[in-house]
Amino acid sequence: MGRNTRKRRSSLANKAIAASAALALGGGGLIWANFYASAHETNSNSWKNNTKAAAATVATISCPDIGQKLTKVPRGARSGVYKELATLDKQITEAYARLASTRQAQTKDANFVQNAILGPLKQKRTAVIGRIKIDFKRVGAAAPNSLDALAACTGSGANQTTAGGQNNNGQQQNNGGQQQNGGQQQNNGGQQQNGGQNNGQQQGNGGQAGNGPVAADFVDITKVQANVQAKARAQGGGSTGTFTSSCGVNANKKFNTDNVIVAPGVTNGAHHLHDYVGNQSNDAFANNDTFAAAQTSCSNQGDKSSYYWPVVRIQNGTQDFDQNNDGGGKEGNVGQIQQAKQASIKFVGNAKSKVVAMPKFLRIITGDAKTLTNGLANANAHWSCTGFENKVQLTEQYPICPQGSSVVRSFAFQSCWDGQNIDSANHRTHVAFADAQGNCANGFKAIPQLTMRLVYDVPAPTIENGQIKNAYAVDGFPEQLHKASTDHDDFINVFDENVMNQMVNCINTGKKCK
Repeated sequence: MGRNTRKRRSSLANKAIAASAALALGGGGLIWANFYASAHETNSNSWKNNTKAAAATVATISCPDIGQKLTKVPRGARSGVYKELATLDKQITEAYARLASTRQAQTKDANFVQNAILGPLKQKRTAVIGRIKIDFKRVGAAAPNSLDALAACTGSGANQTTAGGQNNNGQQQNNGGQQQNGGQQQNNGGQQQNGGQNNGQQQGNGGQAGNGPVAADFVDITKVQANVQAKARAQGGGSTGTFTSSCGVNANKKFNTDNVIVAPGVTNGAHHLHDYVGNQSNDAFANNDTFAAAQTSCSNQGDKSSYYWPVVRIQNGTQDFDQNNDGGGKEGNVGQIQQAKQASIKFVGNAKSKVVAMPKFLRIITGDAKTLTNGLANANAHWSCTGFENKVQLTEQYPICPQGSSVVRSFAFQSCWDGQNIDSANHRTHVAFADAQGNCANGFKAIPQLTMRLVYDVPAPTIENGQIKNAYAVDGFPEQLHKASTDHDDFINVFDENVMNQMVNCINTGKKCK
């Protein structure tokens, strides 16, 4: 897929976009009740000051992630349920767009957010939940009545998340010593967006499109204390070999905003753009037969696996080919798409045991695209810089790298498999992370652990007066405000069985194979 010629917007267009971006406010309730009372004071300067304060409020919509609650869905109901879950995502995206475009109405009516956005959204979600329950009943299964309590959404500040919540289904990662320590991360003095204009790039919730990132989402990596823990040492029964697959950096520009794992059959199910390497037939309508018959970008033609991740963009005032598309500019994913200069794919072993072959068509999602809503229990973002990877790994902030150093995204996938399923209802419970010593939970088997390392040459962002210039960020759902913690990666195993067996043998015998 080629890119359209990029054109820099006129100053008038930039101002219009900045004004639109400034609308990305909300929260309803107390925030707006306080503002509404102040706005009617007789002192006009007080009104102006409160207007400025309101513009500084970084707010978004937070809705319970129903998909993660559905740990058991009858197979016969999954197709319908997945389409309904995609509808929920679309509803949130539309509600956030309305939140971002109604600032004037919000300042005039303290109840606007609740009455015009959150209330109708709850009604729509209630209808979808009803259809999900019908899908269960249609195949003779008991409908999960607990979903009814998940219909309501709230307005929240950008930093009002459920971070630090309980571990979800044993998915908290250790990743071979790469566990994050949020307490080690700096926050640049708590610098936050103030709604001021910065050449049309910083308004409202920050970012070129008004939905992030903000200055507090970045940190000078040279000022962060070391936080990388030692990896578990391989023991006598462990597996120390590696298998590397070279699949390129998506130089052929295979992009789409689908996600066939979580939203099969739904166009734009991801609401953000993905890079794809490996399998060249991955889209919303692909199935196992499609994957098996596809071409691959991998040099080893026995690897037709699909590896895909959200693109990185630089928010420098320009746009890319998808500036007017769903999942792109229409949903707040803006800026120049960056191609990784390196994309390393390596499968490694287990410190305590030998590994078994992955089943063909196994699906694994690592990380969580909705951490602003769900908290960090399933977060698996690792951000660093070349020269710092063995010292500092960041989950909640993007690094500002020193001159001569490149930005690095890395992923270590779940490496324990339940021995039965190639997927699960919430796409998590069929796989799990090994513990710090390399042990898989009872009933789970060690499989080759997929690790990925993506390296980017992006200009270092700068922070001036609390504003971030030339920010970079991963694509994401618009209401998630492009937080670093939302980074995630997807994998579908389409290795030829002979090549998979070769991989297992290499890893178990301590060899380094390609």
